[in-house]
Amino acid sequence: MQKFTFEEIYKQNKQRIHYHIHQLNIHDPHKEYYVEGLTALWHAYKRYDPNKGPMGTYFNYIIRYRLIDRIRKQSLEQTQLKNYLLAYSVSEGVDHSSNTPLRELLLENPVLRTKIKSHLTEKQWKWLYYTIIQDMSYKAIAAKENTTLDVVKGWGREARKKLSSPEIRKNFEGRI
Repeated sequence: MQKFTFEEIYKQNKQRIHYHIHQLNIHDPHKEYYVEGLTALWHAYKRYDPNKGPMGTYFNYIIRYRLIDRIRKQSLEQTQLKNYLLAYSVSEGVDHSSNTPLRELLLENPVLRTKIKSHLTEKQWKWLYYTIIQDMSYKAIAAKENTTLDVVKGWGREARKKLSSPEIRKNFEGRI
């Protein structure tokens, strides 16, 4: 069997990534999911065993489920961040009967903002401030901060991880 280079495999299969993004109804303005699909394609290319079935079927399987895993992970992180911020605001006596959006909670509650800011680095706070309060895209934040999109994503990942950590959450268990 002829061995193809990854460049050849990529040229033949890049539409496969777009297909799965479309099929999963993923909105991908910053190409995060496309990069995830491309990484999955590369891993599938490296691990493919022709004795176990057709290459295309294997690529479809790996790409699709890697994208689904990414969706699940992002959804979990967003849920954890939202729960954490709601726990903060409940401890400060904010009324949730009107189902106030997270942005409004942060705008209306300077004590909450201060407490959250105290747990984050300067860059992580910038991410939270720009994405939630200013409603800016990652691309706009990267341009404003004169950095790359990946760096801004890293700030967000670290901020979400920090805010959902058990150490920080336990500070508010008794007040909720």
